[in-house]
Amino acid sequence: MTATNPAVTPTPAPGVAPGPAPAPTPTFARAPDLAGAHVSQAGVIHSEWIKLRSLRSTWYSLLATFAIIVGFGALFSWLHTTRQPAGNQVVPIGTRLFDTTAISLRGVMLAQLAVGVLGVLVITGEYTTGMIRSSLAAAPRRHPVLIAKSLVFAITVLVVSAAGTFVAFFLGQQLQTATHQQSTLATPGALRAIVACALYLTLIGLAGIGLGFVIRNTAGAIATLFGIVLVAPILVAQLPDPYNTDLGRFMPLNAMVQAMATLDYDSTLFSPWVCVLVVVGWAVLALIAGLVMLLRHDA
Repeated sequence: MTATNPAVTPTPAPGVAPGPAPAPTPTFARAPDLAGAHVSQAGVIHSEWIKLRSLRSTWYSLLATFAIIVGFGALFSWLHTTRQPAGNQVVPIGTRLFDTTAISLRGVMLAQLAVGVLGVLVITGEYTTGMIRSSLAAAPRRHPVLIAKSLVFAITVLVVSAAGTFVAFFLGQQLQTATHQQSTLATPGALRAIVACALYLTLIGLAGIGLGFVIRNTAGAIATLFGIVLVAPILVAQLPDPYNTDLGRFMPLNAMVQAMATLDYDSTLFSPWVCVLVVVGWAVLALIAGLVMLLRHDA
């Protein structure tokens, strides 16, 4: 008996049609060894920065934030100047009868809408598209995702907000020159008010991120955020004494108005920097709640 070599294709007999050629044996690439792979916090931060800057909503919201801060600050400053009483009333130079700094920063009250919506969309947009599953698959421990998103968002919004508040301040004071009461950075409380407004916007956005992780729905998270920020102070103000003042000092909007002021501080509220810490507390509380939901529930 003669042994046949399987590697040699047999020659068909004369007059017989050749059969189909044997299918090639498939080859598979060897999977890489991931036993020593490690997901670094820096790597997650880098990926979150790529995602944030790749979204159109990011640029639209940041542009709207800057435009609102500067535009409305200039508008309020101009209107305030044109409504000053005319005639022989002379205000000594250096005298401050009204808060020109706060007037030029009024746009912050509306800009918080754009920042808050952006903070919510950063999270709920991924839950809507399912991208959050990829994010969590890349970082199985999950908390690096929240840290990275919060850090990248906070730095980006703080830079834009600070640029907007400084521009709004200088432009607003220039428009209020006719009042002879304009402020400078050396005016007591002016620099603090500018910085506090930028911090306030950043913290409102971080609260939006936390609520986005908690609620995971865009409409619900936005409604909750601005229910706390805008509606709650109105409801608290209707409570009888002393509940209205005791609770009112912890409302984010009231804290922002106090931190923005350089004259006529509200004695029922905390001092300006303590008011900033109040808003920090709201943002931290929302982020902690978001982290708990992120760790305990599937995407």
